[in-house]
Amino acid sequence: MATWNSRGLRGSTLEEFINHTCELYREKKLALIQKVPTPITPVQIDQKSRHITLAYFEKKSTVDYIGAVQGIPVCFDAKECNTDVFPLQNIHQHQVTFMKDFEEQQGLAFLILYFSHRDEIYYLPFRQMFSFWERGQKGGPRHFKYQELDPGWFLQRKGNILVPFLDGIQMDLDSRE
Repeated sequence: MATWNSRGLRGSTLEEFINHTCELYREKKLALIQKVPTPITPVQIDQKSRHITLAYFEKKSTVDYIGAVQGIPVCFDAKECNTDVFPLQNIHQHQVTFMKDFEEQQGLAFLILYFSHRDEIYYLPFRQMFSFWERGQKGGPRHFKYQELDPGWFLQRKGNILVPFLDGIQMDLDSRE
């Protein structure tokens, strides 16, 4: 059983950006995307702050977000990276399997990568992520480098839209035609 110890605000910046963007897309009736909660069982709670300090995961989660965009089912995971090398160990086998199955059901799966040290957001289509994953499984590098990414898939903020993943989805759909 996996355990969790609080590591501060790790990943919370990207999650807050995505949650804000999802709310704006919902208000504009462009998309309905929800954060998938990770079920945990608390083991220790700090009595002063009333925060969970130790817990275990009840089961493996699939992806961070799931929903629909104009009738298209979408799922994605959000990952934060503070270097130019992204370790594939940050993507778990059960997530890859879920995303692959999701795409086989005509859904759209992808990762949102936030390179925090560069303040850049990247839309990583599942097929590109899967090619990196397979390369690692076949004995190649178990990571990919920032320099390997296609510059056209970096997302540019637009006013209040902090993570404009609809732009990435449109590029993803266009590249499949």
